[in-house]
Amino acid sequence: MALVPPHGGKGLVCCLLTGSELEDEKKRAAGLKKIPISAQAKGDLIMMGIGGFSPLDGFMTKADWKGVCENMLLSDGTFWPIPVMLTASKADSDGINVGDDIALEREGEIYATMNVTEKFEMTEEDKKWEAEKVYKGEGEDSQGDFLKTALEDHPGVQMLMARKEICLAGPVKVLSEGEYPTKYKGIYLKPAQTREIFEKRGWSKIAALQLRNPMHRSHEYLCKIAVETCDGVLIHSLIGNLKPGDIPADVRVKCIDTLVNNYFVKDYVVQAGYPLDMRYAGPREALLHATFRQNYGVNRMIIGRDHAGVGDFYGLFEAQEIFNKIPYATYEEACKVPGKALLCQPLKIDWTFYCFKCDGMASMRTCPHTKQDRVILSGTKLRKMLSEGAEIPDHFGRPEVLAILRKYYEGLTEKVEIKMQKAASGEDMK
Repeated sequence: MALVPPHGGKGLVCCLLTGSELEDEKKRAAGLKKIPISAQAKGDLIMMGIGGFSPLDGFMTKADWKGVCENMLLSDGTFWPIPVMLTASKADSDGINVGDDIALEREGEIYATMNVTEKFEMTEEDKKWEAEKVYKGEGEDSQGDFLKTALEDHPGVQMLMARKEICLAGPVKVLSEGEYPTKYKGIYLKPAQTREIFEKRGWSKIAALQLRNPMHRSHEYLCKIAVETCDGVLIHSLIGNLKPGDIPADVRVKCIDTLVNNYFVKDYVVQAGYPLDMRYAGPREALLHATFRQNYGVNRMIIGRDHAGVGDFYGLFEAQEIFNKIPYATYEEACKVPGKALLCQPLKIDWTFYCFKCDGMASMRTCPHTKQDRVILSGTKLRKMLSEGAEIPDHFGRPEVLAILRKYYEGLTEKVEIKMQKAASGEDMK
């Protein structure tokens, strides 16, 4: 069997220039009007450059933005779950007209040029509408006055509301991959590279594990379930920006290396990283994770408890349930709309934990015991215990990994308070 095709029906859409074309565009970019971009936009650009955001070849128009927020569809009917926008202040965008070419710059480096095909204003009401459509969930924190709570505690909504007021849309030519090829050499892999690895190994059914936290026993168990049911697993870490208090990518990568070397059969695992920032959009972000994983050659996205969640904004398994609510929800329906539907399907796994009575890892579907018999595993809970110097319960993590994390926390001069949500504490477990 062949690998799943890239999303969108156009193959890998890669906007990254190379060779003489790159050098010529860099010279041209030096003379263009420069627009400063956010860290999030930088990651989005690099993903467009390497084909990770296929079929996107630029930032979204107003019609695309509205369709994605409302129906999870681009204006041409292609599935896409989260807006990918470029915003600028009125001052920075003054004098930019449709048809102009601009340079997109961050911290002194030009990451891309863009041909402006549309310029429109994003009002406060527009942002609030997007927040309600994309970020609001079914958890406790999303009830009542959602926006008031979100502005205080939801990092994704806070980033959304802080966006500049003018949107610029249009195709891009990407000139730089930033620090990723050197800082994360061997980990930062492009979709074409993972696809080549999978093809060489003869894999066609591949599951991906999304990671933004250090890999604990539950993550390990999820991967091993996937290895038993698929040809192999892609352990795919976010190596872009996180919120304060999260553990940096180089530490997480070291933890994964240690786990893979000691507790996995390497022939069935590929470790890689991707250059996005977290959006903390819960269920919608789970869909985004599946969408761009399809471009990497993955056709099964592992979705466990509270995937991409933050606080108590989302239901425990809302990220699993949303896959049943998207356009072309079933694989059979997806096959009827070639290119436009999401082909990467969820691998839904129940709440997992270590059970002393079962004497091993288990889930709510396999363990008949009570929560008093279980070690509740979560990245948030692990970070909180480590940051407070608390003793880590037996079977929470592998000792080799915990040693790496303890060393990291011992070296911190400033620590961020970690807020525990119900999902991480096990409060909702029966």
